[in-house]
Amino acid sequence: MGKLGWTLALLFAVLVGYIWYEPTFDPESLRGARVVVTGCSTGIGEQMAYHYARLGARVLITARREARLKEVVAKMKELGAQEAIYVAGDMGKPEDCERTIQTAKEKFGGLDYLVLNHVGTSYKSKKAFLWDGDMEFLHDHVMINYYSYIRLASLALPLLHKTNGSLVVVGSIAGKIGNPFTTFYAATKFGLDGFFTSLRQELVMQEINVSVTYCVIGFIDTEPAQYFQETFQMSKDIKPSPPSDCAMAIIKGGATRQREIYYPWGNAWFATKLRPLIPDLIDYGARSVFPPLKEKSPLFTVDKH
Repeated sequence: MGKLGWTLALLFAVLVGYIWYEPTFDPESLRGARVVVTGCSTGIGEQMAYHYARLGARVLITARREARLKEVVAKMKELGAQEAIYVAGDMGKPEDCERTIQTAKEKFGGLDYLVLNHVGTSYKSKKAFLWDGDMEFLHDHVMINYYSYIRLASLALPLLHKTNGSLVVVGSIAGKIGNPFTTFYAATKFGLDGFFTSLRQELVMQEINVSVTYCVIGFIDTEPAQYFQETFQMSKDIKPSPPSDCAMAIIKGGATRQREIYYPWGNAWFATKLRPLIPDLIDYGARSVFPPLKEKSPLFTVDKH
């Protein structure tokens, strides 16, 4: 084998090692850890709350619905959480972001993990899918799904700096690939990827030992995914992945301080990495899972007069 062959073989071996390497996760590292998780009334956030509880962490959860938070906290205590508390609030409001981090500081005396997972309720409107030029709707979406993430992270960073803690940002494959009907959502997820990737660099340059994990999440069986699937009458053959497994993948990624995690790995990683190589094919594949549009946005209506 010539030099070129050995070089290619080495590159292939490095690639395979990179793909399959998974840092060792020590569950005991989370016992007593002080954790804030946002968006915990249902779906991935709720499941993360239960996993952290089983691992013996001290956890503060947030969501809008107080009654639902009380139910989740009660179950967390049954599962073994060292401490489980909640802050009911809208993370789109600055005062609720500040109250969340201040409560963690007062109740826990510090913070080891901030897991940003919340999402606005705008997905319950068809306006959330097809871009029609509604800037007011875009503004509201950005405030909750982008701006609040940055506000919470900024408030928490002084606490995380003291503990060499971790920021975990629940992103999406929509933050790597612009699929149809995700203009509002993709804008915020692309933005989060860019912001926290840049922040990671700045922290390293300042020798601040706070890790930043961006989570590239695919199609998970959550309320937004179910609404999306029903709205567009997507094929039932497209099976979303269980939120519990996704939640554990996120927790492990943050605990092992990984740069990025992909779940489900098979489609999220491959789609993300292949798109720069074959963008038209990946885009075609994304469009093909949807039926033809029955209604078009007024933005694209041709005036024949």
